[in-house]
Amino acid sequence: MSLSLAYLGLAIESPLTMPSALNFRPPTWPPPCDFPIVIDANGQVVSRYGDDVWNFRPWAKKPVIINFNQGWPRKGTPNINHENTDLLRQVVAWWLYGPSAVRSPITLRQRFYDIRPLFSLCSSQSILASELKRFPAVVDMFLSRFPSAAAINILSLLHALYEQRDQIGFTLLDKKGLIRLEAMIPDREARQTPYIPPRIWVYQVNRLRAFLDDFHLHRKRIESCYHFCLEAYAKNAGSLGEACRVGRNRTSGPFWSHNEYTGARTGYIYYGPFVQTAHRFGIAELLERWTRSKKESGVSTEISVRSLSMYFSMVGYVGMAYLLNFSLMRIAEGWSLRADCLEIENDERFGVFYLLRGRTTKTVKDDDARWPTSPSVQIAIDAMSCIARLRMICAEANPDVPSTFEEIYNPYLVVRPYEPWGPCGADELKESLSVRAQPLTYLQMFNKSFPCIFDEKELRITPDDLKTARLVNPSLNSEKFEAGNIWPLAWHQLRRTGAVNMQASGLVSDSSLQYLLKHASRSMALYYGQGYSRVRLDNNALTVYIRTMYELLGKDIEHLLSDRFVSPHGEMRKAEILKIVDQKENRKLLELAKLGKISWRETLLGGCTKRGPCPYGGVDNVARCGGGDGRPPCSDVLYDRDRESELYQFSSVLVSRLTDAPVDSPYRQALEAQLRAVENALDAIKSS
Repeated sequence: MSLSLAYLGLAIESPLTMPSALNFRPPTWPPPCDFPIVIDANGQVVSRYGDDVWNFRPWAKKPVIINFNQGWPRKGTPNINHENTDLLRQVVAWWLYGPSAVRSPITLRQRFYDIRPLFSLCSSQSILASELKRFPAVVDMFLSRFPSAAAINILSLLHALYEQRDQIGFTLLDKKGLIRLEAMIPDREARQTPYIPPRIWVYQVNRLRAFLDDFHLHRKRIESCYHFCLEAYAKNAGSLGEACRVGRNRTSGPFWSHNEYTGARTGYIYYGPFVQTAHRFGIAELLERWTRSKKESGVSTEISVRSLSMYFSMVGYVGMAYLLNFSLMRIAEGWSLRADCLEIENDERFGVFYLLRGRTTKTVKDDDARWPTSPSVQIAIDAMSCIARLRMICAEANPDVPSTFEEIYNPYLVVRPYEPWGPCGADELKESLSVRAQPLTYLQMFNKSFPCIFDEKELRITPDDLKTARLVNPSLNSEKFEAGNIWPLAWHQLRRTGAVNMQASGLVSDSSLQYLLKHASRSMALYYGQGYSRVRLDNNALTVYIRTMYELLGKDIEHLLSDRFVSPHGEMRKAEILKIVDQKENRKLLELAKLGKISWRETLLGGCTKRGPCPYGGVDNVARCGGGDGRPPCSDVLYDRDRESELYQFSSVLVSRLTDAPVDSPYRQALEAQLRAVENALDAIKSS
């Protein structure tokens, strides 16, 4: 793949890195040795590409140095030979100028520290880093020197370099080496976040979506009712600011219904119980549906004006849950999103992408991170920003609430209830808008605060749910995660489940789940997996995704020993393919799959166990796999029984296309070869 220089450019946050600067974009790739990397405010060149030392002081406003070779400051660290120094310099320059360029020289220096030992080790072993993939023993030596946390970061860096190898100009580790590297990272299964089973995941997403759809259906009525209530409170209190202040006279509320207070002496206007106003504006049934709770006696409580505040808070939490389901954000990161967080980018090569912009909480410094997401999140953000802006009317009017222009006109998506009838106390109302309350847990949200969102019966774990969850997390707590128990939803589970689902692991077959994820899947694959995007991403979300990807590559192999997969050449051939381990040693098989000693790629017929690339395609054309070209089927293929119905559908599609294919044309011959291959596969599945 040729590299377009137009996609290169500095992303460092500094007034010295403007597009007009001489060092903004290199004229060639790799850059020439005399190309200026760092230029100070006086226009003086501080560091050039070919220098052994790059000094980023003009950008960082403090000493930040990268030393490629001579005079390495750490005692006992070996130097790197000239050939590997050139390769390392090219990698660092790619991080500085490539499509996902770093924003801070501190980040660049940390990446350099992480990967420099790899080049140093290659030099000590007299091999080029670009040939490292041929020396797995050297990879083992490299990984054995690092704690698991550092190894995970290195895996993320090397994965990105592998995906962009054609543009960079060389490869450090190939896919097999990356799988081997991931396998050497110690498992932390006891602390691993549970994967939500597809049925439960789909249920909670559908309920969240139903709530949001219901809000938008009633949005105009909700806004009208809210403004009416504010005007009513303002009339009785003298102004909206006085109505919103703490310590106001409770009997001045316009929805006071006690017979003693008629307003004759005070001049207050009363509208009777709030439920009457709710019916007048057409939102009574909406509030009853989502906020009405039952007392222990079984009698429902009547909705009040506080039900409106409760409903507003529900919009914030439901919208937040929906966002986290379709991104890899942490709750703390989602909690920091503001009303203008949604960006829609139209890429000339890949079309429209939806991005969430916010502050990441786990990087050195990144207040402007991006999370690719599904277009469907727009419905959540519109609802949340609508409620946030309505509440800011009261926050701005209340003289007791410290606020700034930015906080009022670009509020957080989830804010406190500042309305006159809201539940906030004096201490909360006097806090700055930037001081945020801690979010409820997902369990608290649906179990205590908003019990109308989910039906507990739908969240009870079934044996099938447990089976699927344990495929991803074999060591689930058997007491906590047991059939019949309520699945204990948690915010961080949405992050873990999103990473698994977006990898199309094969464990998720529910068609509705695939439908819900279809937008997000392509975006995530392009941004996280293939590295095509120029948008800057949250490194921690990237690490979660990449680690999950290589983990699932290994888990796919666990199915091979079962009767689900058959070889067209019989059980003896299948046993020969898998002879590296005994059938009783499933765990060892998984480990060997991770190490790359067993290969596995999914195909239309099932999968391929051939190591290295297939010269015949196999992913989108199965003629050679199933022997449709007149020769015996491929010896490396395994057919999947679970795909039998899909193969029948594929066969029907091929037959229908044959009716329109010109006689003796290459197109017709290709269709006939594929049809024979599919029929051969079906025959093998039936006869085995």
